[in-house]
Amino acid sequence: MEAEMEKPQIQFKLFDLYTIEGLAIKDSALKPYLNIESKLLLKSQGRNIGKFGKTRVNILERIANRLAVPGHVGKKHKIITSWSSGKYNRNMKTVLDALKVVEQKTKKNPIQVLVDAIENGSPRDEITVIEHAGARYPQSVDTSPMRRIDLAVRWMVQGAYQKSFGKKKKMADALAEEIIKASEKNMESYAFSKKNEAEKQADSAR
Repeated sequence: MEAEMEKPQIQFKLFDLYTIEGLAIKDSALKPYLNIESKLLLKSQGRNIGKFGKTRVNILERIANRLAVPGHVGKKHKIITSWSSGKYNRNMKTVLDALKVVEQKTKKNPIQVLVDAIENGSPRDEITVIEHAGARYPQSVDTSPMRRIDLAVRWMVQGAYQKSFGKKKKMADALAEEIIKASEKNMESYAFSKKNEAEKQADSAR
């Protein structure tokens, strides 16, 4: 009787466009932290604060938030452009346009391509500086899963930003290109090249 009363759960698509059924997160370390939960509208409005709050924010929303503040590249302060800073609708439209381009070029589910790109662009270890008796030296450390996702998203946005800022290429096209190349482990991808660089430095500092 109870089985008859149970109603089948409605499976939403992301923005009613992209399904998450059958998506595979191959890296088991990232699985608890990479949120691809399906919703019609991704807008948490800053409610997900506190410890591990980022894990409750969908990865597409995190990318849109990162577009507003691409962040520093090395010691250089990058210009924050007025066309994206703080404008959720415009930033999310850029992300959706990028996913559309990814779908057209790869003929695959763009969310799966994005997940693959994040897995390939996230470093497993990096270096930190240890100070002992006045001497500073690099030490290899494992990277936490949450930081791995943060770095992959940051590097993908920064790579796309560099290729589109002051150029004819649109940000959506540059972001789509960065996602595709990272998913294919192409060294032309800024995120994948930065990941390789971080892991090589960590290997030499063991």
